[in-house]
Amino acid sequence: MSLKIGDIVPNFTAKDSHGETFESQSVLGRKPLVIYFYPKDNTPGCTTEACSFRDQYEDFKDLGAEVIGVSSDSVKSHQKFANKYKLPFILLSDKDKRLRQLFGVRNNLFGLLPGRVTYIIDRNGVVIYIFDSMNAEKHISAALETIKELVL
Repeated sequence: MSLKIGDIVPNFTAKDSHGETFESQSVLGRKPLVIYFYPKDNTPGCTTEACSFRDQYEDFKDLGAEVIGVSSDSVKSHQKFANKYKLPFILLSDKDKRLRQLFGVRNNLFGLLPGRVTYIIDRNGVVIYIFDSMNAEKHISAALETIKELVL
């Protein structure tokens, strides 16, 4: 499966950085979402991206949106990553790559690296924007502008 603009995001579950089960139905259809997939905790590009989302997190929250980061790293890795960089948003562990498959996130760089893709989902659970780029810094501004257009 591969989600496209206009698709409704199906419900899913995954472990968060606290080892708790996150159920998407707790946020899907209730508020705008930014779900971003990234390759790996503690790598330069992924740290830049996570810290940029952290630095803009209040702007997203002020617009009523939630930010969720997803990678195949373990719960323990996410916990260390979130603590080290004081990440205030949800990080989900996708060890079995089930969420990547559900969303249709492909590998980049000749299939060597997990893709970096950001999905913007409106308060009805519909995908309204997809940003697919290995340039970590551009995801945050694209997401914030889209959320602003959505709610203003």
